[in-house]
Amino acid sequence: MLRFMPVGDSMTIGSAGDHTWRYRLWQHLCGSYGRPFTFVGPRETLYDKQAGAPTSYAYAEPDFPRAHLAGWGEGWQHMAPLIGEAVRATRADVLLVSLGLIDLGFYTNAEQTADNVRGFVAGARAARPRVRMVVLPVVPNVRAASEPDFAAEVDRFNELLAKTAADLDTPSSPLLLASPPPAYDLHTDTYDGTHPNASGEHKIAAAFADAMHQGWGLGEPYGA
Repeated sequence: MLRFMPVGDSMTIGSAGDHTWRYRLWQHLCGSYGRPFTFVGPRETLYDKQAGAPTSYAYAEPDFPRAHLAGWGEGWQHMAPLIGEAVRATRADVLLVSLGLIDLGFYTNAEQTADNVRGFVAGARAARPRVRMVVLPVVPNVRAASEPDFAAEVDRFNELLAKTAADLDTPSSPLLLASPPPAYDLHTDTYDGTHPNASGEHKIAAAFADAMHQGWGLGEPYGA
């Protein structure tokens, strides 16, 4: 059985009432992969905005493997120390990673964030040398749209992420860079300028699905 681990920030964990892109991808793979698979990770909850904590199980669609390693307000620097144990405990085969916005917004610059990407990859491979990874660049968000300096930092990180993925890709532990979702619109694909609504969830899921299909022949293109 192939084990996928979604890793991310608030866009990945989702909040109470969300479907999440994790569910959209699971739904797609159910119809296109054709072999046993599941999602794994040390966490299962959604973020409860009223409680200010990841304590909710109120998924809009609860009937899917909800396991993940995602956290509201967490980034590469938070996940790098955790990924080794998470991979070791769950025997994850494929990491689906959407991180970076939180790092750049609050903690590290583009170069420091890229260094944390390298630490994350090293930790995952130390736990499981043949683990595969798909990483998503930072997608458009309201802060980048309104702050030119922050937008430039996001662009710089995405450039460094592409270079890092190329540098660290190996035949035994492939590292794919997913293409940013095409035509990702803050007005129609998010509910607040950052967090995806249903349309955005589909586009993020498609980015991962299409990368795996194009890079590894896994499944079909999203929506096929």
